[in-house]
Amino acid sequence: KLFIMWDAHQNISAMNNTKIIHPPTISNVTPPVGVWYNFWKLKPLSPKEAFEEDLLLQSIAWPDTPALQSLSLRKSSDPAHSTFNILGRMGGGQWQIGDKLEVIIKMYDFQGHPKNYGGDVIVARLHNPTLGAGVAGKVVDHLNGSYSAVFSLLWEGNAQVILVHPSEAVTVLGRLTREQPDRVFFKSQFRSGRVSETTTCNVCLRPSRQPVCNYTELHTGQQWFCYKPKKLSCDARISHSKGGFTQNITVMESKLFQSGVNLKVSIQASGLANITVLQQKKGKVNLESGPSGYYYQSVWRALGNTTVQQFNTSSAITQCLRGKVIHMYGDSTIRQWFEYFNGALPGLKEFNLHSPKQIGPFMALDYPNNIFLTYRCHGPPIRFRNVPITELHYIANELDNVIGGSNTVVVLGIWSHFSTFPIEVYIRRLQSIHRAVVRLLSRAPETLVVIRTANPKALTLYETLTNSDWYSLQRDKVLRTMFKGLNVHLVDAWEMVVAHNLPHSLHPQPPIIKNMINVLLSYICPQNGEQKIL
Repeated sequence: KLFIMWDAHQNISAMNNTKIIHPPTISNVTPPVGVWYNFWKLKPLSPKEAFEEDLLLQSIAWPDTPALQSLSLRKSSDPAHSTFNILGRMGGGQWQIGDKLEVIIKMYDFQGHPKNYGGDVIVARLHNPTLGAGVAGKVVDHLNGSYSAVFSLLWEGNAQVILVHPSEAVTVLGRLTREQPDRVFFKSQFRSGRVSETTTCNVCLRPSRQPVCNYTELHTGQQWFCYKPKKLSCDARISHSKGGFTQNITVMESKLFQSGVNLKVSIQASGLANITVLQQKKGKVNLESGPSGYYYQSVWRALGNTTVQQFNTSSAITQCLRGKVIHMYGDSTIRQWFEYFNGALPGLKEFNLHSPKQIGPFMALDYPNNIFLTYRCHGPPIRFRNVPITELHYIANELDNVIGGSNTVVVLGIWSHFSTFPIEVYIRRLQSIHRAVVRLLSRAPETLVVIRTANPKALTLYETLTNSDWYSLQRDKVLRTMFKGLNVHLVDAWEMVVAHNLPHSLHPQPPIIKNMINVLLSYICPQNGEQKIL
């Protein structure tokens, strides 16, 4: 076999504002058997950033499946054979509000044999549909086939445990990212006069005889490449779009992602799943190190320094936002928030910028109340159709153009479009955004910065391979760690979706969005004496 050896940072010649990477030389060197050629190269980091990246990678390390032969369906985790048990209350007696409920989950394979290693993706919640109540549980992997789920008790309810992915499926997802990081690919159109060409683009490109255009953003260092068109120059690029998806898994591997079998399937209780909770007799409820919040009567209540207020009328929202400039940057889950405000506020009038509905940018103004609202999607990789190159803006650069101040709110949400790429790509994007947020808060410390976390979604085989909850969970952990300690504020979309009785969705349904908006508005307009930081 013939393999192409290529260093993407060599043989670069300047051509106006872009660079052409000339075709690599061809070598007969054969990589080791079973190892995919490592064409994926990212720009080196500074020692400080490299150390930070290493710590982040350690924080999301996932248990390995012991042996590849364990990837057969019959030896993988089976929710139908697996069970969970509610442990008795410490000290005996009945549970009271403020207690911790612990559930032990035992995993078995399809042959009914107990598993002796961890790595399954499990989510858990305690819920009471009658009360409109729900809270997410904290799941701990004991690495021996058993797991604990711990809940803060706030009312009586039913425990629910869901196997999102067996550990063997996670092994497949990890392999796909290592071997096929470019399985989601993109296209760009180039045009000059009547001549038009389309080529493939990505964070990194496989070696080819075709020259490559280097569109790495100089200020942020975010890299992007397109194969150079045959007739046109790199400067003739006019648009960006999602090109497609290459699915490359075996039939055996695909059986690890079956709806109703082992993909987001509930695990049944061994014994009672319902518990009764009594009012606490004395003292204050201690919910430290617990969830970020919970639902009661379908309303999200935060367990932190912020009381979530209810903005149930357009006049209440308008009163909160009066005199504010709100800039929203990110993916379609942030665009949902713009759309919510646009529909909830009759006085907010959207400018017709002739922008495509999915892409933006969008801008709306309530002139009498001096409310200004904008939305812009983040830069590549972004899986939207036909985005003009002029609208591909990186969030870090946008933040550097924000003046900021006490009347400015910045909302960020960036995670979903990075799922199939190595986590290092996402880390580097967040590092550039983190630096920009630090600069913004240094020059305008009263600016309010709110970050929306990732959330679980409905999964099919296709959705799993492109945007699995495991990918989202990893990025969610990195996001939280990256911005921990900085004067920013989180809307915990992960827990708000897990704890709710509505089905998981990439774009959560209106009742959940309303609660998210209430959290956002409570940060913007906190009650007297409350801190803004979550």
